[in-house]
Amino acid sequence: MARVKRSKSDRLTKTYDRRSHDLPLNVEVAQVEVDNPLALDPGERIVALRSIRHDPLGRLHSHHQIDEAQYRGGRAFQSDWERAERGPQAVDPTREYVDGVPAREAVTESQREAVLRLNRIERELGVDGAGLVRDVLVLGLTMDQIGERRAVRSQRWRDYFAKRLHECLDRLALIYGFATEAAPPPQDSGR
Repeated sequence: MARVKRSKSDRLTKTYDRRSHDLPLNVEVAQVEVDNPLALDPGERIVALRSIRHDPLGRLHSHHQIDEAQYRGGRAFQSDWERAERGPQAVDPTREYVDGVPAREAVTESQREAVLRLNRIERELGVDGAGLVRDVLVLGLTMDQIGERRAVRSQRWRDYFAKRLHECLDRLALIYGFATEAAPPPQDSGR
């Protein structure tokens, strides 16, 4: 009797499903496709769950309210912010000196470059835009909370903050090189 050959799709359906099916209460997750860390072939991807509970940028991306370039620009800003805040700290002369405490770290080149990029971003976005980006991407505030901090609570202001955030994320994508400027429409010569 001849052996029955099974197709590759049959083998894939028999593999072990590593996804979690019993999630905790009040969890907010989104499915995202990532590189498979256990893959034998490069480029294999799997679907994973990403927590979006305290991640406004991840929430916007998972709900398709921002595109990939805006998302990556926002993540690059967050990375620069984290790198820059690790810089030199003031020495507290009131603290008692303890042997074995390592000396303060000097500013590294990557920290210096991150600060320079953040300064450029602040100049390009303006004070209001940079503050809005910082509130959302660093502090994780919602549009309602931003409105409360600025003493404006109407829906019109929330819509304005959301639109302004999209403009700022577009600009971040341009600054970090994840997007390019749109070409101006061709002018009609009129001849």
